[in-house]
Amino acid sequence: MKSKSNLEKVLESGHFAVTGELGPPACVDPEVIRRKAKYLKGNVDAVNVTDGQTAVVRMASWAACLLAKAEGLEMTVQMTCRDRNRIALQMDILGVAALGINNILCLTGDHQMFGNHPMAKGVYDLDSIQLIKMVKDMRDERKFQCGDEMEVEPRLFIGAAANPFADPFEFRVFRLANKVAAGADFIQTQIIFNVDKFARWMDAVREKGLHEKVQILAGVAPIKSVGAARYMQNKVPGMEVPETIIERLKGVPKEEVSKEGIKICVDIIRQVREIKGVAGIHLMAIGWEEAVHEIVESAGLLPRPQVS
Repeated sequence: MKSKSNLEKVLESGHFAVTGELGPPACVDPEVIRRKAKYLKGNVDAVNVTDGQTAVVRMASWAACLLAKAEGLEMTVQMTCRDRNRIALQMDILGVAALGINNILCLTGDHQMFGNHPMAKGVYDLDSIQLIKMVKDMRDERKFQCGDEMEVEPRLFIGAAANPFADPFEFRVFRLANKVAAGADFIQTQIIFNVDKFARWMDAVREKGLHEKVQILAGVAPIKSVGAARYMQNKVPGMEVPETIIERLKGVPKEEVSKEGIKICVDIIRQVREIKGVAGIHLMAIGWEEAVHEIVESAGLLPRPQVS
């Protein structure tokens, strides 16, 4: 029988889940991971480690996961299709499961042209939907993609990403449905600032009954500055930052902007928590991990449940 991850048990028990995110360093310093882990411990149910986010070279996700796991965190390894073919992906899937990493987030990956090695050759042997299906078959059928059988399967809780804001908006729920059909157990969404549009997406999700087939974690994040808000508004594809958010940040003294950014995040958490079908939040405070405790506590999400 498949052993369950802490995140899976929290969600199955009906608790409102909280996951966090940790960005590995562009160096070999393990203390970076250990320092960030201290801010996350006790505040979240599981922690994602990004895998070459924005196509920039950083410590491998699985290695950073192992370091953070040693600090007492439950880990979610992120795995992208950009850098590995199906042989390498399956090898890494076996490896992370053997290391006791029990959650995986399956991603296509940011294109290498956006990173610090634009001349690199992208692999993209599979896309995220095919990767989800491959992990599910390995776990549930004990079969590699080629059909060969294995003796001991990787016991992984399978996650995927969803962007409720990318165009065309009407297509977003159909892409989610494809990921659910492929075998996704949980979904983590793009960061939400436009709650009204997210609510409309959730309406479509419920119309298809997808909220009953997959656990949806709403992506949230604090904003440190007006400049950061403007950057996300104008430079990050598929992210919507309403002008009302900008005006709210501009309406406080400069030394209070980061505090207001935390308050905005807490307000959004409270709003999305009221939307039927939202099973938790995915809190992305990369580079600002010290704000996690204040956000989770202010949102009334502490202490985190202890499940067995």
